[in-house]
Amino acid sequence: MTARILSIGTALPETRVEQSALRDLFAAQPGFDRKGQRLVGAAFDAAAIDTRHVVLPQLAGGTGGGLGVRDGDTLLMPSTGARNAEYRRTAPALFAEASRAAIEGSGRTPDAITHVVTVSCTGMFAPGPDYHLVRDLGLPTSAERYHLGFIGCAAAIPALRLAARIVAADPDAVVLVACAELCSLHWQTSSHPDQIVAASVFADGAAAAVVASGDSSHPGLDLDDFATHVTDEGEKDMAWTVGDSGFEMTLTPEVPRIIGREIAGIAADVLGDLNDVDAWAVHPGGRSILDRVESALALDAAALAPSREVLRAHGNMSSATLLFILRDLLADVAHPDGERIAALAFGPGLTVEAARLTLRRP
Repeated sequence: MTARILSIGTALPETRVEQSALRDLFAAQPGFDRKGQRLVGAAFDAAAIDTRHVVLPQLAGGTGGGLGVRDGDTLLMPSTGARNAEYRRTAPALFAEASRAAIEGSGRTPDAITHVVTVSCTGMFAPGPDYHLVRDLGLPTSAERYHLGFIGCAAAIPALRLAARIVAADPDAVVLVACAELCSLHWQTSSHPDQIVAASVFADGAAAAVVASGDSSHPGLDLDDFATHVTDEGEKDMAWTVGDSGFEMTLTPEVPRIIGREIAGIAADVLGDLNDVDAWAVHPGGRSILDRVESALALDAAALAPSREVLRAHGNMSSATLLFILRDLLADVAHPDGERIAALAFGPGLTVEAARLTLRRP
């Protein structure tokens, strides 16, 4: 029996900040010359993002929060330990909120969950988010738990693949997949172009899905097939490493170019005949990545509208972002039963993760 996403829940931090405010704050940092300020303005304005949510109220000019990141208009550079402590303090609640919403929408009760798969690349601690979900949501203490860490923006697809494999092996399994990323904790006040681009797009958010055997009584997204492809280049162009002052992102201009050059061949290889695709869920790593995918695959401008809308409203929430897009496709009644959806996401390596899904309505 095919595994189905029965429901998707999402959660966002309370603090919502305008892209223009973040742009002005970043450009005002000491040590930025006019060239650096121009780069900041160009990157933030070209990102096609209106607002983002963050767990750090100080980034929006507010007060509070456990981590001090701002002294007036100057952004501070806390240690990695301090940033990770804030992750440990704030991430469990977002994991729980998204997961609770997903369970409530699935028609299942918490005690039905047999497996928990958590995903994050922006913090780490043990016992980790998987343990906290069992404790905080009252899930069975016998639930099997798995954590996928440091896979980056592409990680939601491997997590769904794992859930589908579990359900294929045990048709009675009910798998909770939960992704939460707090990218704002790793803000770098560097004028290096890679750090400017990263600062212009990344945001915080969480999303969760309940995956189980599908039946005719419950709508959802059937998980039909998956594929992974590692490109011939890009290993040094997208990377995520632990530094002394937070995690450090490498994100060069080559990333969208590599995707643009290779995505047509990859998509045909892993998804089959693209004429059979009715809708697209493409991870919005940034506006330029969506532009390259749209051009390379000769897609209609409307095809990536769901991806662009999530980017506009929330920014790039790393692994959680793709589930936001799938949530919107599932909720939109304009998408009929049987519609075939292609999902694509991109991670360090440079790795392309793909999935084929079918929308089911009772």
